[in-house]
Amino acid sequence: MADTGRQSMTDKTASSVKPDSQKSMTEQASDKVKGMSDSAASTVQPQSQKSTTQRAGDTLSGNSNQDQESLTDKAKNAMGLGGGNRQ
Repeated sequence: MADTGRQSMTDKTASSVKPDSQKSMTEQASDKVKGMSDSAASTVQPQSQKSTTQRAGDTLSGNSNQDQESLTDKAKNAMGLGGGNRQ
């Protein structure tokens, strides 16, 4: 099962197995949007909040943020609103 806002491993696999030459323009556009959305969600979500399955999928797909803080946390810390250490 995928984390909230994330594409499931089954969907990712099904999308990557079918060649683009056999997909309609709508399918190709949908795959691109889903991939970009999933990549953004991967970046925003800290590794510590991901399921084991999602961490493994991110690592295999190259979407791993390698235990970096989320973009939201980075923004909060930059404005002095977060609990992180500013440098």
